[in-house]
Amino acid sequence: MRIATRSSPLATWQARAVATALEAAGSAQGDVELVPVRTTGDLDLSTPISEMSGRGVFVTEVQAAVLDGRADIAVHSAKDMRSEPTPGLTLAGCLVRGDARDALIGLALDEIPRGGVVATGSQRRQCQLAALRGDLRFTGLRGNMARRIAAAAQPDIDAVAVASAALERLGESHLIAQRFSADELVPQVGQGAIAVEHRTGDADTAAAVGSIIDEVTTRCVGAERSFLRTLGGGCELPTGAYATINADGGLVMSALLATPDRGDIVRAVRSGAVGEALGEAVARELLDRTGTDAAMWAARVDDA
Repeated sequence: MRIATRSSPLATWQARAVATALEAAGSAQGDVELVPVRTTGDLDLSTPISEMSGRGVFVTEVQAAVLDGRADIAVHSAKDMRSEPTPGLTLAGCLVRGDARDALIGLALDEIPRGGVVATGSQRRQCQLAALRGDLRFTGLRGNMARRIAAAAQPDIDAVAVASAALERLGESHLIAQRFSADELVPQVGQGAIAVEHRTGDADTAAAVGSIIDEVTTRCVGAERSFLRTLGGGCELPTGAYATINADGGLVMSALLATPDRGDIVRAVRSGAVGEALGEAVARELLDRTGTDAAMWAARVDDA
């Protein structure tokens, strides 16, 4: 079993988690081999993620390795994936989700001095942090977790916003100064989830991967991806969605949509049984409340 993955330490950890799960389930025939790939997003650290327009800059080259036969499956951070399916590939699902919450390293929110600086390239994080502390200033930041940890020690940066799951997987959770609830900062679609793709029609690989897929996580992430797909965007949009399962077995989704200038933020919470229908309904509610349709919203983001 050959696993295509980005070559960063976090991506490698995630690929190894998939390999371990396959071996534990007895689903890997023979050895498991990692096929590291450098992506556009890894090579270009100067372009803000908000300007990359949902091009799948962290996944395209990894997917290509499966499509051209160099690997059998692709492992991704679910939050990096395009909302539309990739021709020739099937998204098998996700492993059990890690901590989906956002976090700060450096200083906690109430420790940051007035007018302090938070480093993050995410418009979603910026707009929600600004709603909590209107005096904050922001600076962009790209790169792997080591680069982000190093940034938190710089004298001109008070805190760095990161995903909790990333620090936990790298054994760096002791650096977390504050974790935000999903109500305080709505997570990015798919945050904390590890997704697995295989070639469409590859029945043997589909059966092997199916043994490690977590149905709850896959259902929740599927609803979130439906939300993003209805908006017509990718991870660059100033939006977030987080789905969970309630006591009755239904889905509950919290979502947010903000204008690129952070001047207008709308939120919604809905429940439903069918994940994709729920994600679509929440997205359309937020679009209606901002007075736009998906095409107009995409144009507003492009112009910003």
